[in-house]
Amino acid sequence: MINRISWTERVLVHAVLILFAVIAVFPFLWLLSTSFKPAAEIFTSEIHLVPETFTWENYQYLFAMKDNLFLKWIWNSVFVALLTTVLAVFLSATTAYALSRFNFPGKRGVMYSFLLTQMFPAAILIVPLYNLIKNLGLLNSYTGLILAYMTTALPFCVWMLKSYFDSIPVELEEAAKVDGLNTWGTFYRIVLPLALPGLAVTGFFAFITAWNEFLFALTFMSEQSAYTLPVGLRTFVFQFRTDWHYMSAGAVLITIPVLLFFAVAQRWLVSGLTAGGSKG
Repeated sequence: MINRISWTERVLVHAVLILFAVIAVFPFLWLLSTSFKPAAEIFTSEIHLVPETFTWENYQYLFAMKDNLFLKWIWNSVFVALLTTVLAVFLSATTAYALSRFNFPGKRGVMYSFLLTQMFPAAILIVPLYNLIKNLGLLNSYTGLILAYMTTALPFCVWMLKSYFDSIPVELEEAAKVDGLNTWGTFYRIVLPLALPGLAVTGFFAFITAWNEFLFALTFMSEQSAYTLPVGLRTFVFQFRTDWHYMSAGAVLITIPVLLFFAVAQRWLVSGLTAGGSKG
């Protein structure tokens, strides 16, 4: 027997959902509103979600900064995030496929080592990573920063993709080998196309990890021109004041690439998360 939801219950459910949606979206709306306000309007006793004086000056200031600093921060973030994403997806896909399909000595130890790195907060890894990167001569370089991001992105990506590869029938690969494909050809032509939802999830996670990260970038990058966007926004915080209007405009610009990435990959994200979470 099918239980029908009454009109009152339906209205109540929708009201609760709308309330939580407003709570979730309100901080971003407030940030967006602040980015279009002049400084004098931000520090007033009256609170207005819609700016009384609408201005583009905050954004214009960012793009007109001395030595094109803000544009350099954008380039640094885009370069580091995209390269981290590509490397994380490639390395995690090959590693996860090996863990999913092959048995070899130390396999369980490798899997647990990836899991172990996920148990520690990123702050604990700063000192050993700093010493390692310093000894390699990679301080204040994109290579060192990307290596640091890979240490946090790879473990999750490997576990996620292994669960997804486990859900792909081995019989498909066996049939491909009968048709003449080798192991690499099977992986490239059969497995990867079927694993697109899982690859989208891991790529999205790796991109977000590198794009929003602040602590590693602040520690490993010392030159202002080498900052990423999150660290660059910190320069608007001074000892006795904070330029909230400039920081809000920069924060809005930071969210745009993430939204675009999500818009492109969203059709694969839900199915990828579901498969990766239910198989293991």
